[in-house]
Amino acid sequence: MHISKLESLQRREFLRRTAALGLAGTAGNLALSLAGIGEAAAQSAPSGDYKALVCVFLYGGNDHDNTFVPYDTNSYASYETLRNVGDVLDKRIHLPKSGLTSLSTNGLPSGRQYAVQAAMRSMATLYEAKNMGILLNVGPLVKPTTRDDYNNAKTGDLPPKLFSHNDQFSLWQSGLIEGAEGATQGWGGRLGDLFLSSDTKSSHFTCINAAGNAVFMSGQKVLPYQVTSKGAVSISSLNTSTGVYGIGDCKTALGTLLNTSPSHWMEQEWARMMKSSIDNQQIVTNSLQTTPTFTTTFGNDSLSAQLQIVARLIQARSNLAVKRQVFFVSLGGFDLHDNLIANHSGLLQKVNDAMNSFYKATVQLGVADKVTTFTASDFGRTLSSNGDGSDHGWGSHHMVMGGEVDGGKFWGTAPDLSNLEKALDGPDTVGQGRLLPSTSVDEFAAALARWMGVEDTDLSTVLPNLTRFEIPGRGKLALFKTA
Repeated sequence: MHISKLESLQRREFLRRTAALGLAGTAGNLALSLAGIGEAAAQSAPSGDYKALVCVFLYGGNDHDNTFVPYDTNSYASYETLRNVGDVLDKRIHLPKSGLTSLSTNGLPSGRQYAVQAAMRSMATLYEAKNMGILLNVGPLVKPTTRDDYNNAKTGDLPPKLFSHNDQFSLWQSGLIEGAEGATQGWGGRLGDLFLSSDTKSSHFTCINAAGNAVFMSGQKVLPYQVTSKGAVSISSLNTSTGVYGIGDCKTALGTLLNTSPSHWMEQEWARMMKSSIDNQQIVTNSLQTTPTFTTTFGNDSLSAQLQIVARLIQARSNLAVKRQVFFVSLGGFDLHDNLIANHSGLLQKVNDAMNSFYKATVQLGVADKVTTFTASDFGRTLSSNGDGSDHGWGSHHMVMGGEVDGGKFWGTAPDLSNLEKALDGPDTVGQGRLLPSTSVDEFAAALARWMGVEDTDLSTVLPNLTRFEIPGRGKLALFKTA
């Protein structure tokens, strides 16, 4: 006898599309408040253990060369020459060496140095205190790739649609070869799938998004729980301050809908989602209200507000009954083809201040060693100037911060910028000073996943392309302190 699975498949697609509509703003806030629908056999964590991973995504493609500036004599000379173009001083996009703060050179080849500008001084302090490290030249790859491989690439050898914003940030977040624009799952969400609990309450708070729609947070079974900087997303048109289901006609109408027994499975799922959304809103609101407020000061900008609510939710972790969580926050504005000098420092100041406050909050909460924060972006940018900014690149440098991070060092491979030829179009670049990634996003994500407690046998579920990189002669990326 043939048993049809059509209804099961339709049910799953209905839930996914309903959530997607909510994220797009079409279906209001109801689906936004819904996270993991199903229960999974969870990746177990020791009793009392807790870990959180926080992604800080910099939309637009952060200019890594003005974030971590090549500082040794030869590299800086290449950097200055390629960015010091034109006759108009305010159109030159290099940073004067006199205003930079050099970083300790642990992990770099002999004679190589990097520095940061004034906007990044708090991050420099965390770096020197060994609570933050810098991963050099990481980006999406299909497989380990050399400059010759790039020049002779066949179809499928390179990430699709290189240098495209939508495709590359989607690929960064999805971790899938087919993960260009249109991907529906991210490696953060697939991590969440492994850690979903059979406790329906806690399973809804495994992946929490404070920044809006992001493929990074969607998994096979988990959907991101959406929050604002104030806390749980409220259900529009319902006044929950006077009761869970609101007042007046709204309360009556909603109560009628939720208390009936619909016959069609789509109506049943809608009612279940609505009840879950309301219940989850109340759980988060109550958890935040009953958890003492920490005293760490955050700024008033968007990124600071997002990281502050993440810190508050981590503080409320016991009430939310979670052992593993993935969070997503973001800041836009980094697509600086023009006005790089005028705008980039201000953006970096926001990143610096927000991440510094967040780290201080984790220290105050006693969880600095249980929380790891990392940056990501669409891509890096060209080392060469376009006259007033930099253009789309590929590889980039990123930060990893936390109490268990083996910080105060550079990881990965430093690109050779020792002369103009190498810096502009050498073996570490693909033209215009665009970096050819030496470390893949897969390897980066695997190091973070292992810290979260994912077993090697489960990594292929999260990162199906990882096997192309973890091969003989290519060591695993080590970002954390050893026991």
